[in-house]
Amino acid sequence: MNGQFGFSGLSNLNAPIPSVRAINYRFGFIGVGNMGGALATAASRSTKQIILCDHDAEKAAALAQRIGCEFADSRTVTAESEYVFLGVKPQMMAEVLEEIKGTLEKHKDVILVSMAAGLSINTIRKMAGGSYKVIRIMPNLAVEVGKGEILYTTSENVSKVDIGKFLNLMKHAGHLTGMEEDMMDAGCSVSGCGPAFVYKFVRGLAQGGVEAGLEPETALALAIQTVRGAAKMLESGADDIDTMIQKVCSPGGSTIEGVKKLDEAGMEEAVRNAIAAAYKRNVELGQS
Repeated sequence: MNGQFGFSGLSNLNAPIPSVRAINYRFGFIGVGNMGGALATAASRSTKQIILCDHDAEKAAALAQRIGCEFADSRTVTAESEYVFLGVKPQMMAEVLEEIKGTLEKHKDVILVSMAAGLSINTIRKMAGGSYKVIRIMPNLAVEVGKGEILYTTSENVSKVDIGKFLNLMKHAGHLTGMEEDMMDAGCSVSGCGPAFVYKFVRGLAQGGVEAGLEPETALALAIQTVRGAAKMLESGADDIDTMIQKVCSPGGSTIEGVKKLDEAGMEEAVRNAIAAAYKRNVELGQS
């Protein structure tokens, strides 16, 4: 399914909207930027019944070829997909939904999947012009490698069957956590924004290793494996965080000296402030 690109398909703006819904694809993606593309890549491990569109036609075509799926215009994506992922920035959502509003009106059984930070289910419905089924998700970029965290909440008319099918098709993206919608902004501040904070910490570890004499590649590899192992230990649940820190910090040893420097610099407070700032911005996005 090719030939038309972009959200609207430029030359297809006045094309008739089919009155009979033919579901040829499980997932349709409108917008395949960093996050949309990562989710499409993850979903392709479960099904090839995927269709993409993007305002950058070449981007959609290239990704479709890479993951083995189709591409088309936004109306086709909406008309022929069971779940339609809205992979656009919050400030673009109203425009995109306006473009497909006519198609939505004829296909009210479609399930909209929004990943726009700050936009509530009610806001998505108002923009779309109807009480459509909505799954609101907050993923992080690690979904592309199957190790992501996806927070999700749903509108009241999304059935258990709808949710179960969605979770099964997204299982190769990573871990999925259901939560109440009023907690989504807080959760996203940790899992959605958190990877950037972790990357900065890893870079600090690696740079410190280089300054101590390691080759850059070696220092980065050690930092990555250290974070991976530490996270795995926490995941095991054998001990709480304070106990884990104590196990590594031998009295009078080298680790405790480094921890003292982190405490002097207020590292944990800085991280808490980062989460607070991210949360504040998520709330602001929902109010704009």
